[in-house]
Amino acid sequence: MDAILEWLAVGMIGAAVGAVELISRYKDEPDNALNSWPAVFYLLINALASAGALGLIRVFNWDFGVSEAGAAGWTQVILAGFGAMAILRASLFTVKVGAESVPIGPSRFLEALLIAVDQGVDRKRAQGRSAVVSKVMRDISFEKAYLALPSYCLALMQNLPQAEQEQFARKINLIRNAKMSPRIKSLLLGLALMNVVGEGVLKAAVEHLGEDLKPASPNPSPARRSDARPPHA
Repeated sequence: MDAILEWLAVGMIGAAVGAVELISRYKDEPDNALNSWPAVFYLLINALASAGALGLIRVFNWDFGVSEAGAAGWTQVILAGFGAMAILRASLFTVKVGAESVPIGPSRFLEALLIAVDQGVDRKRAQGRSAVVSKVMRDISFEKAYLALPSYCLALMQNLPQAEQEQFARKINLIRNAKMSPRIKSLLLGLALMNVVGEGVLKAAVEHLGEDLKPASPNPSPARRSDARPPHA
C-alpha cells in the first residue's frame, strides 16, 4: 500500500509543479489555464517524468544517505518529483543557427508543448473574453476611463509588481495615441485590464465607478408645455 501511495505522490508532485507553471502564465484567470487538452497533456508529461525519475532512483538504489526504509522511500519521492522538473528544463547542448543559439534537449520539447498549451488556452478564452469586454465596456467613455479606471483597478490590487504596472501604463499610452475610434479604444482598455487584474475586478470597478465613466449625456431640450398659448399677433 505504501508503494502505491509513493508512486501516486510522485506523480501528483510532478503534475502540481506543471500546474503552478501554467497558472503563473495566466494570472488573470488561472483556472482557465488548466481546462484544455494541451494543458492536461502537459500535466501528464510532468507526472510521467517524475514517475520515471523515481523509477531510475529505485533501479540504482539511491537512498541519499537516509538509512530508515520508510524515510528513504519518501525522500526518493520528493527528490524525484521536483528533480524531474529540473531535468525536463535542462539543455544538453546549444546549436548555433545563424545569429540565434538554439538549445537542444528536453527543454526544447517542453517549450514546444508550452506553445501548444498557450494556443489552446487562448483559443478557448478568446470568444468568452470578447463577449465579456464588449458587455462591460459598452457604455464607457475612453477619455473618461483611461486614467480613472486603471488607477482604481490597480489600487484594488495589493501585490501587483511595479514593473508590471509600468508596462501596463505604456500599453495604455499606446492605445490612447492610436488612430482608432473611441469605442475600439474602450474595448482595448478593457482587455488590457482583464489581462492584469482579471474579469471579476474589471466588472466590479466599472460597476462601482458607474456614471463617472460614461459619456456626458446631451442636455435635453425643454419640453413644450401643452397649455402654452400662441403669442398674440
